[in-house]
Amino acid sequence: MGSKPDQLLIVVSILEGRYFPKRPKHTLVVEAKFDGEQLATDPVDHTDHPEFATELAWELDRKALHQHRLQRTPIKLQCFALDSLSSTKETIGYIILDLRAAQEKKPAPKWFPLLSNKYAKFKSEIQISLMLETDTKVSVEGFKAKEAPPRERKVPIPLPGLDPKNIVAVLNEEEGYHQIGPAEYCSDYFVLSVTIAFATQLEQLIPSTMKLPERQPEFFFYYSLLGNDVTNEPFTDLMNPNFEPERASVRICSSVEILQVYLSAQPKLQIHLCCGDQSLGSTEIPLTGLLKKGHAEINQHPVAVEGAFTLVPPNRAKQKLPPAPMDLAPTVGVSLLIFIIIFVTESEHSKKKALSPTREKAKIPEQRSHSAPSAQRQTGQSPPTREEATESEVESLQYEQGTRLHKKGRGYISLSARPPASQSRPVAASITSDSTSGQKIAIPAASHHFCFSIDLRSLRDLEAGFPVNCILRYSYPFFGSAAPIMTNPPVEVRKNMEVFLPQSYCAFDFATMPHQLQDTFLRLPLLVELWHKDKMAKDLLLGVARLQLSNVLAMEKARFLGANGEQCWRQTYSETISVTAAQGRIAELTYTMTLEDYGLVKMHEVVVSDSSQSHHVPETQPEPRETLEYKAALELEMWKEMQEDLFENQLKKKELVHMQTLAEEWRKRDREREALVKKKVAEYTTLEGQLQKTLTDLEKRERQLVTAESELQRMKRELETEHERNIQELQDSVRRIKEECTHQVELERSKIKQLEEDKLRLQQQVELERKLESATKSKLHYKQQWARALKELARLKQREQENAMARLKKQQQELEHMRLRYLAAEEKEVGKAERQELEDIRNELNRYSICWIFPCASE
Repeated sequence: MGSKPDQLLIVVSILEGRYFPKRPKHTLVVEAKFDGEQLATDPVDHTDHPEFATELAWELDRKALHQHRLQRTPIKLQCFALDSLSSTKETIGYIILDLRAAQEKKPAPKWFPLLSNKYAKFKSEIQISLMLETDTKVSVEGFKAKEAPPRERKVPIPLPGLDPKNIVAVLNEEEGYHQIGPAEYCSDYFVLSVTIAFATQLEQLIPSTMKLPERQPEFFFYYSLLGNDVTNEPFTDLMNPNFEPERASVRICSSVEILQVYLSAQPKLQIHLCCGDQSLGSTEIPLTGLLKKGHAEINQHPVAVEGAFTLVPPNRAKQKLPPAPMDLAPTVGVSLLIFIIIFVTESEHSKKKALSPTREKAKIPEQRSHSAPSAQRQTGQSPPTREEATESEVESLQYEQGTRLHKKGRGYISLSARPPASQSRPVAASITSDSTSGQKIAIPAASHHFCFSIDLRSLRDLEAGFPVNCILRYSYPFFGSAAPIMTNPPVEVRKNMEVFLPQSYCAFDFATMPHQLQDTFLRLPLLVELWHKDKMAKDLLLGVARLQLSNVLAMEKARFLGANGEQCWRQTYSETISVTAAQGRIAELTYTMTLEDYGLVKMHEVVVSDSSQSHHVPETQPEPRETLEYKAALELEMWKEMQEDLFENQLKKKELVHMQTLAEEWRKRDREREALVKKKVAEYTTLEGQLQKTLTDLEKRERQLVTAESELQRMKRELETEHERNIQELQDSVRRIKEECTHQVELERSKIKQLEEDKLRLQQQVELERKLESATKSKLHYKQQWARALKELARLKQREQENAMARLKKQQQELEHMRLRYLAAEEKEVGKAERQELEDIRNELNRYSICWIFPCASE
């Protein structure tokens, strides 16, 4: 445990993009957020094919990587468009990367589409690769968890002069937690988580007047947790919202007193159902009820506020309208959980003693998980082990090939979800007392190490006439403990309603033989009891569900590797069964069970640890090898080895005597067998002579049969030849008749075709003659019309010429009169100008006369 863990780099290579629109005077930036730390690429031109060519990296160790994979912490990449002129930042879309896909070998880059893409007409994509690299620049000292003294619960300290309004949550990025309150009072570590498990009747939040996007709209839940914006995975169907339950958690460094004051002063947690940037409805969950009892409650178990909360549309909240009926009201299932953390490690000097508590720091300011609320985590356990986790977390843990049993000394420590199961022991084991290492269990050599896990997921279709505070209870002594295991806290179930059960996952580690496991699963079903827990009356047993465990044995086996590289097998079975009572079915239970086979148990002694030993450890402990118990155990082991040697020598002497007796007996029986063999040989010789004679007779009969068979074959061949000849002649005759018929049909067809061609030719000739006659008549008619038109034109020209000559004569007379008047006037006035004007008039009249004489030439 003291060795330095390997330091790693999570490297995200953002290479290039495609299918982007061209936007001049704009640049593209990709920002990546992981573990509360945000990195960004350099701005690149906003083209249709942007080139980012940037690597972003985060440092962490393997333990922190394992924790993030358990919590399914995402790596969120957001793409922004920056306006070069106004410096405005516009969100384009985002990409979510799964940390579990990161490997320590270089993968091929993949194209990821932008989710909630603003460019609706473009399917923008970015090429990204995700891998793990070994950090070679780690300092010599590195990061390691330091051992801390045993935890001492302090008496509540008064906080003089501390105003609740001044208590704020400050993110400590270096240590990875939010500090609430002054540093001198912050001595405890907490985890505050919010889980969105399910939703119903969401279609009631969509008014008829609301316009949704033209494309298929995406809906998601949004809330803010200590300043961290959290959204779940989008879903598209409001009628049947299908999304995996997601948990977001933050780590807090504070004290119970300060945290209680801080939560009492905080506003309610608001959870919004959103479509794009629009809130369709919200609900408020008070935080003041988490730490009402302070130390008395959180030291015993995590405190939670769970239930189905009604979503209220924004318009109803503003108008203060009455709420909708419960059966039609949109609801969201939310679980708020807060618990205190104490980490434990195993030191080299106390491998056979109780584990000493240590405090560990990990960078988890914001964690998200796609799992339902996990089983109750107890103080003194590091979160989350496989047995505490939900099924999604189990898959993450198996992805890391996490070990199910931790070595302790020569045996194993069994880890389970609840205290009764943690004390489980193999069925066929015998328990002996050992003051040094607790209870030891001797396991047969043929035993296998099995892990059986069961997750009681949900309860639905309740037929009771009243709301039921549901608790499921079961017990299966074969797993090592007859103590009952129950889901807690009670969950209210109503008619026509499905409820996901909290803290319903449990796993059992045990050793047994495969045939014994199969026989037990076939004979004994697991009885799950449905109880109604009433505060005012005695608990009421409503019904029982019979889970046939042998069903999991019939499922296909999936192979996986164990912690040490050994080959293991897993079988998983899911089913929905009826919970029945005397009157019949009253509900339906959905569950999943998994059986894992880790092969033969190598250690034949298993140490069952007491969970109380790891929680209450004295501050100073003596060296384990110096205790009287250790020395007595060592002497006992040495005496055992000496007795084993003496016993082996005695066994060897007895074995020699038995071998000599067996050899003498063998020789005696060998002589008897030899005489018996000689007698049998004589009998076999006589039988051989008789058999030889019988074989001679059989050969003679066989030759006769061969001769008769050959004659029969000859006759058969002749008949077959004759039959084939007749068949051939018949076929030839049929073929000739067919050919003649075919030829005759072809001749008739050719004649018919010739007649049709002649008919068509004659029809065409008649048609041409008719058209020629019609054309001739039309030509004659056109000629007559043309002649009449020419005559009429000549007559019109002649009439026009006569009219023109008459007009010309009249004008000449008028000119003559004018000339005479001008001559008379010229005598009285200056005649030069008049003469010139007269000359101009004469010229003009000459032009007119020419035009009137030759009108056709001008046209």
